[in-house]
Amino acid sequence: MRRLEGKVAFVTGAARGQGRSHAVRLAEEGAAVIAMDICAQIPTVFYPMATEEDLAETERLVKEVGGQIVSSIGDVRNYEDVQRAYDAGIEQFGFVDILVPNAGIMPVLNRGAERQAWHDAIDSMLTGVWHVLDVAVPGMIERGAGGSISITSSAAGFTSIGLNTFPGSAGYTAAKHGVVGLMRLYSKQLAKHMIRVNTVHPTGVDTPMVVNEVYGDFVNSNPEVANDDAYKNPMPVDLLDPVDISNAIVFLASDEGRYITGVPFPVDAGYKNR
Repeated sequence: MRRLEGKVAFVTGAARGQGRSHAVRLAEEGAAVIAMDICAQIPTVFYPMATEEDLAETERLVKEVGGQIVSSIGDVRNYEDVQRAYDAGIEQFGFVDILVPNAGIMPVLNRGAERQAWHDAIDSMLTGVWHVLDVAVPGMIERGAGGSISITSSAAGFTSIGLNTFPGSAGYTAAKHGVVGLMRLYSKQLAKHMIRVNTVHPTGVDTPMVVNEVYGDFVNSNPEVANDDAYKNPMPVDLLDPVDISNAIVFLASDEGRYITGVPFPVDAGYKNR
């Protein structure tokens, strides 16, 4: 029997990258998937963001492995969008067992004048996470069947990106630390309901957020970023595969992780221990 047979997962930022990988791996293990992504460009983000075609490809891949999926286009910064995506999933599947608030952006190359990058980072990766929790947790409690919440943080949630102090970079680091506080609050409050809450902290992952022309040009123009040991993983790997993070999400959502809660869970090739 697959590890998540009969469960339902709500994944944000599901159109590509880590979110797509999470949706597919959860489906491979038997979970139905409620997928949400903005599928639009946020002006302060320097790389091309996901599209409707990307979300359609996630749907195709989930179905290809035998999974069920309901997808919605929406912005986690907007509470009503999160509610609509959740309601669409509930209408189809009836309940949610697994939350993966994963939607994220990396507007870290915007200079001082672009203060909006701070707000976009905080609103997407901290307020957006809270929106998902506020919408979905009451139904999980009411159902009384426990569950798992795995919030995407980052290795920057332990330290910082350290590239610069531009507004987006500061906002990214603040948000990735902030969700750890949310996790600790919710893990204490939800333990009596057998709902586990953890954060997952990847190092760099091979996704379009990192592997893109603009960021590549930035690294090439600033060789100290590529050459400084402060940015390198102790294990000899530059970037993880998205599935490496997805496997941790599956583990935490499965019965194998049934007593793991309140944990900042690193999947970082030793980055935290540099």
